[in-house]
Amino acid sequence: MASIVTAVSSTPTHTMSKPNRESITLLEGIGVEGDVHGGETVKHRSRVERDATQPNLRQVHLIHAELHEELRAAGFAVSAGQMGENVTTRGVDLLSLPTGTRLHLGDAAVVEVTGLRNPCRQLEGIQAGLMAACMPRDDDGNVVRKAGIMAVVRTGGDIRPGDVIRVELPPEPHQPLAPV
Repeated sequence: MASIVTAVSSTPTHTMSKPNRESITLLEGIGVEGDVHGGETVKHRSRVERDATQPNLRQVHLIHAELHEELRAAGFAVSAGQMGENVTTRGVDLLSLPTGTRLHLGDAAVVEVTGLRNPCRQLEGIQAGLMAACMPRDDDGNVVRKAGIMAVVRTGGDIRPGDVIRVELPPEPHQPLAPV
């Protein structure tokens, strides 16, 4: 099965959920055109409060559709864009990608993976228990962050549902993803 984009979402306002769109445009070094989190410096409110001059390593948020299915099987009512992601994927194990992986989305767009999304309490506003479901513990007691990955735009372009995703791994040694 090919790795594909299943949904694209954006919003110009600070809300948790992002409506699905027919397409979105990625702008190099900025993020999703018209999205509240786009920009060269941080746009997430908690990060702006700490230091508004930090580089924005969270320009594009990606979640795998397989997580939505896992959460629905556990009793959560979630859909594409609802957890704040810009790009919903299928067929790519996003959480196992190393830092610096480049994802080629559709014909032109390229994003570079910067790290794991650190889930926020706003997930509880979608449904009680969702944050905990996105941050279970492994057998050793370590938190496993499942709420997707973050990336920066290296090459702009339009992306839409059905676009093929090609994964380009960085040179070894690979660095595991950490929260950004």
